[in-house]
Amino acid sequence: MSLNIVHLVGRAGINPEIRYFDSGKVKCRITLAVNRVSKKDDQPDWFELEIWGKTAEIAANYVKKGSLIGIQGSLKIETWNDRNSGDKRSKPVINVDKLDLLGAKRDSENYPNNDGNF
Repeated sequence: MSLNIVHLVGRAGINPEIRYFDSGKVKCRITLAVNRVSKKDDQPDWFELEIWGKTAEIAANYVKKGSLIGIQGSLKIETWNDRNSGDKRSKPVINVDKLDLLGAKRDSENYPNNDGNF
């Protein structure tokens, strides 16, 4: 038996980037800043989110930079070869299954800068 479930609550680091494919599929990309519980001086951890389908359209319409959101999804590792060096690269990406819009509309207005301090 295996288990791959990720639950996170944080603030959107960018406005959603949405992409429509010829096949009719929709993909949305957002970064998420999640503060650690330990100390206020810690920098947030950043996660890349990938959202598909109707949930992607909802994210594109309602999530803005600074919005407080909760997600549930699974962790995947994307791999590719670097164009310049040919070295193999990888990064973790969270494939979002469920998106919760948590903050009030005015919450996103309190985070107008992308200075990493959420």
